[in-house]
Amino acid sequence: MDGLMMDRQLLLSRLLWRAERVFADRAVITGAPTGDERFTYARLGDRVRRLVTALREVGIGPGDRVLSLAWNSRRHLEAYFAVPCMGAVLHTGNHRLSPEQLAYTINHAGDRAVLVAPDLLGLLESVRDRLHTVEAVLVLGEVPAGCGWENVYAYDDLVGRSVPARELPEFPETTAAALCYTSGTTGDPKGVLYSHRSTVLHALALCAAGSAAIGPDERILLATPMSHVNAWGVPYAAALAGATLILPGTHPRPEDLLRLIQDHGASTAVAAVTVGTMMRRAWEAAGGVPDLTALQRLWLGGSAPSAAEIEWWARTVDVRVVNGWGMTETSPMATFSSAATRPDELLDPGVLDVQARQGRPLPLVEMRIVAADGTELPWDGQSSGELEVTAPWVASAYLDRPDPDSHRDGRLRTGDVAVFHPDGTMQVKDRTKDLVKSGGEWISSVELENALLGHPDVEDAVVVAVPDPTWVERPVACVVAAGNVTGDDLRFHLAERFPRFWVPDTVLFVDTIPRTSVGKLDKKRVRAELGITDDTAPVTS
Repeated sequence: MDGLMMDRQLLLSRLLWRAERVFADRAVITGAPTGDERFTYARLGDRVRRLVTALREVGIGPGDRVLSLAWNSRRHLEAYFAVPCMGAVLHTGNHRLSPEQLAYTINHAGDRAVLVAPDLLGLLESVRDRLHTVEAVLVLGEVPAGCGWENVYAYDDLVGRSVPARELPEFPETTAAALCYTSGTTGDPKGVLYSHRSTVLHALALCAAGSAAIGPDERILLATPMSHVNAWGVPYAAALAGATLILPGTHPRPEDLLRLIQDHGASTAVAAVTVGTMMRRAWEAAGGVPDLTALQRLWLGGSAPSAAEIEWWARTVDVRVVNGWGMTETSPMATFSSAATRPDELLDPGVLDVQARQGRPLPLVEMRIVAADGTELPWDGQSSGELEVTAPWVASAYLDRPDPDSHRDGRLRTGDVAVFHPDGTMQVKDRTKDLVKSGGEWISSVELENALLGHPDVEDAVVVAVPDPTWVERPVACVVAAGNVTGDDLRFHLAERFPRFWVPDTVLFVDTIPRTSVGKLDKKRVRAELGITDDTAPVTS
């Protein structure tokens, strides 16, 4: 027997309807050197509906893919809603990809139109001869003289003269809404295609208690690039909840983010761990300004923040650091850590230890850890295995790229090695490909990296495996020093925390550590730059 409920499709247009009517006067703020711009959700709704008409006029229809190469701005937010709400698919392009990978993703997606920031137009033009499907270019500003594209439009002129689309179309909630690509560190980037249903449910989960709990009183500074997995779903969750959204604009520096927190009273800032670290250093370098009194929590992601980073923010500026776990294939949020409710709790080592974990599964997310043979392991805080996940917003496959090893029994195989504790919190130990197996025993590179980052004289660190004739593999640490520290100092620091065989024989001091286009440690490049191959001999420092 079926229930007698309305069969109402879960579409992003429902989120827009709520934002522009229920929260009409709530603000969207974009930072700019010449003066910040304040926008309301009512005005956003009008512009979104005009953009729908404008895109139709340049030939975009249901199912067409539209690329955005843009910063975190009001115009990018308009595209976040307009493109999917008309039945097309927004491909948020990452301008930090190599030209080869950028061209690959555009052609693979089949993008017919591009929304591009003026300062990124040169990047688009650099791959123009390799593109096969792009028919129209909308510049999010003035079209520069001599622009060689045949069908090029000034975005504001086109949108400004368009009539708002009063009625947005209805279609199945399983219709594709957005397309993101993985960072492609082990091959060509893989496309993950989100549906309206998955995106709406993900936004609802971010507003739930025990998750990010985004609510109407929030003032959220979104430093996570909007090209990165729909900016972790925050733009959609903010619209649903009526939260004030603060977008940093073009080429934001850490100093700009700190100013926006002060000037607009941001209660939450969302950023990658590396950006959070740069904000901390900029604040310290400026002698403790701007004023961060309004900031209550700092949501850091992309990788796990170190316990030292969490403790610094709590002790120094009374800010609670939260984090979670996810990946492009999980939309991205699948867990969230909210063990502590006040910053002062994070001065308790026991609470700090729990907070440094990746948190509990979000509502509607189910997870398990399995041994190599697929046997499910207990949540006992000790057993570690590959993390597998299933949820309404987890990818069931990649776009036009079969990968039979990506799923098992209907669950996504994440490639992360994790432990679940009896209280339901999950802790990532490493990537399966980044574990070091020394003398038959596993060593977690992630735990070594976090411990190194906890040393006051370490700015950045990465640990990789090097072949060893006796032990098969040994860990090697590459460190960017922030002070006067030696390899022996760091080995002693690690020896106080880990078994002796975990401590790297080698500590190499480097100027920088390679990272991916989304700020994660690029261990493939680290190995290549160190010349680590199967024939590499061990080195010592």
